[in-house]
Amino acid sequence: MNFETVRSETVFQGKVFDLRQDEVRLPDGKTMALDIIAHRGAVTIIPLDDQGQIWFIRQYRHAAGKELLELPAGAQEEDEAPEISAQREIREEIGMAARELRELGGFYLAPGYSTEFLRIYLARDLYEAPLDPDEEEMIEIEKLPVGQAYDLAESGQVSDAKTLASLLLARPYLLPTPAER
Repeated sequence: MNFETVRSETVFQGKVFDLRQDEVRLPDGKTMALDIIAHRGAVTIIPLDDQGQIWFIRQYRHAAGKELLELPAGAQEEDEAPEISAQREIREEIGMAARELRELGGFYLAPGYSTEFLRIYLARDLYEAPLDPDEEEMIEIEKLPVGQAYDLAESGQVSDAKTLASLLLARPYLLPTPAER
């Protein structure tokens, strides 16, 4: 299929993303207007400690109107490699760094209107290495055994999409297969 951008205009520039209005010609020759959030990308980290616990954060999310249980995550800084972003984010959000960082995959958060691509990392061999948190973030750290984390996700008590998708990608590394149970 051949889609062609006829016109693209940035109508808002923000700290984390820009808003673009694109006019796109469809394969049938018609055009349509699209509002696009232009985002430089983000990372989500699954910090797993030596006791088999995953480190989560709980924070108030104004758009959702409530506190959410989430994995540590954040936007990449301009020209920052994703693995550097991952190490920075876990240091800022949970005060830990990882000696082992493994990329598990990635996904588009909302490809209908956003360019944001999230890369998922499993962080192991954690050690203390705090960085100052972002001043607008008010975070509580919660450590959960792997099985309990999956129970919460599967029972609907985790409603953050990046956390749910990240746990799905990490499942083969964290839970035994049915044959091993």
